[in-house]
Amino acid sequence: MVSYNLSVIPMMKTTMIFLAFAGISAGCFAQQAPPANPLTTGERMVYSFLINYAVQAADKMPEENYGFKPAPDVRSFGQLVGHLADANNMFCGTVLGEPRATVSIEKTKTSKADLIQALKDAVAHCNKAYGALTDASAVETVKFMGRDFPKLTVMSINMAHSDEHYGNMVTYMRMKGIVPPSSEQRTPPPAEKK
Repeated sequence: MVSYNLSVIPMMKTTMIFLAFAGISAGCFAQQAPPANPLTTGERMVYSFLINYAVQAADKMPEENYGFKPAPDVRSFGQLVGHLADANNMFCGTVLGEPRATVSIEKTKTSKADLIQALKDAVAHCNKAYGALTDASAVETVKFMGRDFPKLTVMSINMAHSDEHYGNMVTYMRMKGIVPPSSEQRTPPPAEKK
């Protein structure tokens, strides 16, 4: 006599429903034409997503905490914001062939308003660099730290560097009891009325 485990039927139904939706979703996405420059478009999208969190963190941290250092030998929160602005200007200026002035924002700006504006200006500079890149031009090399690197590699280093320091900002915010932007609770959509 053959026995059947009927307890797996609800799981099988759920799996089938999931697979059906996955198939429909895949069909919908498959119909969209890929972007003209998928490599640089993807890189730009990830950069925008990440750097917007850093700008939001800079805005969310109260000005009285801009001097906060978790240890004496590390940057203050405000210095992190200035360092991000300096680095974004350096990396993206290299790719654009338009180096920014070497004034150290990290060492010269202290007010929240000035630091946020400097970071926003640096992000605009990087958006210009990302906007100028195509998949073809992304492999062109530029001098960076004494070596030849593809432009896209320099931009990827900038993204990794920005991500590293956003992580520092998150830690500083947590130490002050502030929820960082990337961890904020998203408002769920309203429940459907039946």
